[in-house]
Amino acid sequence: MKMPKIKTHRASAKRFRVTKTGKIKMNHAFTSHILTKKTTKRKRNLRKGAYASSANLKTIKKLIPYK
Repeated sequence: MKMPKIKTHRASAKRFRVTKTGKIKMNHAFTSHILTKKTTKRKRNLRKGAYASSANLKTIKKLIPYK
């Protein structure tokens, strides 16, 4: 009997993208509210994309299986 397919974790699929080289692209957190106490420089840098840390790669790739 074959193993069933692993379902994609839809919430993770909306938050992460896998690049061609296998890195995980994501957006920064802390950008939605309580912005008055954050500096302009900090908010500007949070707008830029980021890559997931190597510690979390295995977990994220399990949630969003890709080819």
